[in-house]
Amino acid sequence: MKDFFICDCSQHENKVITSSFVVVSKQVKPKKTGEPYLALTLGDRTGQIEAKMWDNVEEAIDVFDQDDFLKVKGLLNKYKNRFQLTMHKVRRLDEADVDFCDYLPKSTKNLDELWQVLVDFVLTFQNPYLKALLQAFMADEEIATAYRSAPAAKTLHHAFIGGLLDHVVSLFYSCDLVCRNYPQVDRDLLLTGAFLHDIGKIHELAYTRSFSYTTRGQLLGHMIIELEMLHAKAARVPEFPEQLVTLLEHLIISHHGHYEFGSPKLPMFPEALMLHYLDDLDSKMESMRAHFEREVDLESPWTTYNPSLGRPLLNRAKFLDKKAPAVTAPATAADLATGTASAAVAASVPSSAPVPMTANSESEGIPQNQTPTLPGLGAPDDKKEHSQVVTAACGVKF
Repeated sequence: MKDFFICDCSQHENKVITSSFVVVSKQVKPKKTGEPYLALTLGDRTGQIEAKMWDNVEEAIDVFDQDDFLKVKGLLNKYKNRFQLTMHKVRRLDEADVDFCDYLPKSTKNLDELWQVLVDFVLTFQNPYLKALLQAFMADEEIATAYRSAPAAKTLHHAFIGGLLDHVVSLFYSCDLVCRNYPQVDRDLLLTGAFLHDIGKIHELAYTRSFSYTTRGQLLGHMIIELEMLHAKAARVPEFPEQLVTLLEHLIISHHGHYEFGSPKLPMFPEALMLHYLDDLDSKMESMRAHFEREVDLESPWTTYNPSLGRPLLNRAKFLDKKAPAVTAPATAADLATGTASAAVAASVPSSAPVPMTANSESEGIPQNQTPTLPGLGAPDDKKEHSQVVTAACGVKF
């Protein structure tokens, strides 16, 4: 049974540990002397760690491959402020000796409940063609099973089992809420785009042991795969409008929003633009959440550099928990004339820590956990029951 996880590194710094991992990547590199050394990325369900083997490398090179399970004994220490494992011994493990649940990160949410959220949303569709299309996807057992299991990405965001479903459910809630403020937006079309925009990830990514790309995923990418899936399912919906297929194709190929990010076309109608921005927002918010979770042990409110966002991040809770600096009264003209600045501290300033604010409400002074009323976002009468469910759920972070 695995008793050491990568998230426990801070408790075992400068100690020799013995544990099992999945080999995420394997490279043989030359030392300055020309002799080989092993550079691995090891993983379990709590994260990844870089590992090096400097001695007796020839004995270990051919023992295992990428995606194998490996028992490792080595010294855990820090290098450039990151934990690293210097391996002394390694041994390949058989599948029968491991519990797969220990090695792949998985959503903490109930995936059956998340899937039901999508089913309920589709039942509210007014467009019969789009409703029939998504119900055809959901009725496909192979697609439905993979949709519940696949990660949304290899590393950047929602990189865990169930990540695709988690991401799309969150995106459905955002789309449903935001489009109420824009009456020109076709809600059914937008939500269909949200369901389809990453569905190709179920074939683009491999996720049985570690997260990697399939050969088809490497050669085609998820957008091309999604177009194939769309055409196959739309062909089975009687009299599915050709123009509607074209709109869905554009939603798929433009959702990255920029040429340099892989979209061959920029978003050219409102639903495509909204899908791009809400998808990007949800991805970035999850990337932030995961980065804070990985670096929870840091004393500083500032995290290390986040490569997907291109910046370090400020942990607001840690920042506000720091003791507030003394507030001094501004210097008066008399103080300046005598060369002494006032050192008086305002008596009315409380000594306790400030009340935490939500990220979007600091300028209005809305305390955390107090939900502001959003006027003008009521749903049509025929969707009243559904809108109440969605509005209530929007208070929950998905």
